[in-house]
Amino acid sequence: MPQIQDSSDIATNLAAVRALIAAAAEAKGRLGESVTLIAVSKAQPVAKIDDALDAGHKVFGENRVQEAKAKWPGIKARHPDVELHLIGPLQTNKVRDAMALFDVIETVDRAKLARALAAEMTRAGRRVPCYIQVNTGEEAQKSGIGPEEADDFIALCRDEVKLPVAGLMCIPPIDEEPALHFALLREIARRNQIDILSMGMSVDFETAVRFGATHVRVGRAVFGARETGPATAAAL
Repeated sequence: MPQIQDSSDIATNLAAVRALIAAAAEAKGRLGESVTLIAVSKAQPVAKIDDALDAGHKVFGENRVQEAKAKWPGIKARHPDVELHLIGPLQTNKVRDAMALFDVIETVDRAKLARALAAEMTRAGRRVPCYIQVNTGEEAQKSGIGPEEADDFIALCRDEVKLPVAGLMCIPPIDEEPALHFALLREIARRNQIDILSMGMSVDFETAVRFGATHVRVGRAVFGARETGPATAAAL
């Protein structure tokens, strides 16, 4: 993992993470540019996000709609070319807010949510790419569709709900070998002809890239440790 610096070294951290991504990709015959780095800015102040933007970074991830609403409209007004991903659970009563703010929804995991998103897209006249979140570890405390249900759920989202399914996402169990989960997500994607795989965080993004990740979600290795937030999210 790259050496974590203080906030004044975010540009250095970004360069270090990108170098590791490129090395992992090139080891598998891929270009480093084929992997998108999502800088996870959950619980980070706007000043640190601005440091990343000043370093030329354009793709960010937030876990909570309410937190994103508090800081991202102003950032987007100043930087209209940024791309913001929702990478945390989405409640159906927050769908309208999420659709207005985010450019990608990575956490579609149930039919009710898929239908709510599709209805809001029709109402707003805006199609937002969606990823299906797969709970590869079948953990009760985590969101995501079970691996055995994934094929049917993807078909429902695509064929019945007409949702723009663009990718898959997973968060492996913290105490298990992540490669097994990345391989499982890759196989589900292959069966369903899905090209985008959002997998890998600060502790395992190199492994994820070696298993075909097209997007990695990295917070701590870019911004440093968060001042607030649940311990279960520390690996981001």
